Amino acid sequence: MTTLASVFEKARSEGRAALIGYLPAGFPSKEGGIAAATAMVEAGCDVIEIGLPYSDPLMDGPTIQDAVHRSLTNGTRIADVLDTVEGVAKTGAATLVMTYWNPIDRYGAERFARDLASAGGAGTITPDLTPEEARPWLDASAAAGIDTVFLVAPSSTEPRIEAVTACCTGFVYAASLMGVTGARETVSSAAEGLVKRTRPHTDLPVCVGLGVGTGRQAAEVAGYADGVIVGSAFIRRLLDAPDEAAGLKAVRALGEELANGVRT
Repeated sequence: MTTLASVFEKARSEGRAALIGYLPAGFPSKEGGIAAATAMVEAGCDVIEIGLPYSDPLMDGPTIQDAVHRSLTNGTRIADVLDTVEGVAKTGAATLVMTYWNPIDRYGAERFARDLASAGGAGTITPDLTPEEARPWLDASAAAGIDTVFLVAPSSTEPRIEAVTACCTGFVYAASLMGVTGARETVSSAAEGLVKRTRPHTDLPVCVGLGVGTGRQAAEVAGYADGVIVGSAFIRRLLDAPDEAAGLKAVRALGEELANGVRT
């Protein structure tokens, strides 16, 4: 299993930010999702977030909601998510699961952490789990040897940033704006300020997501963050493609563009 610590150490040694890509499991199909994530790694992604499809995606914008709906229609279950993690982890990329808390809670925290580690997963991102309610998950993750990633936002106060970063072990996810996911014309000006406010509270890498979709934007964010997170832009390439083969080609091209960006 590739650890997040080793990923960021390698990126630092190369004088660049890490590139983190997101795709929901089961989209555009189970095997197609693994193939797309593999293409992202081959194009230059250091970390892959595998989304666990959920019927009430509070944080997700229309692009991710569309992909998640298709995944759920395909019948994707937690077992398929874990199979996807296992397939992607074989590429050598650190592989996370991004999930709302309810599916873990229903599956069982200790069981989920144990099964994710067994599949080669490096950790989780849990956008709706608050520090006040996180202790069972932190304990289960620590016992399984996987990382926990939580989110800070532009609206986060200093005490809130302190509480959130205290729960993080892999990196801190800095949401660039208040709102749902989705590529945008520009990255929010609040992102750099949030990163600066977060750094005094932690020694962990701080990575920026929400709104990044081009190599130029990736280069901009890489100028002040330790990692650049891209999801909707990859999904849009798959949604717009006439077939899975064309989608893989488009995903690979975007991955190369973004990888060049974080190295600029």
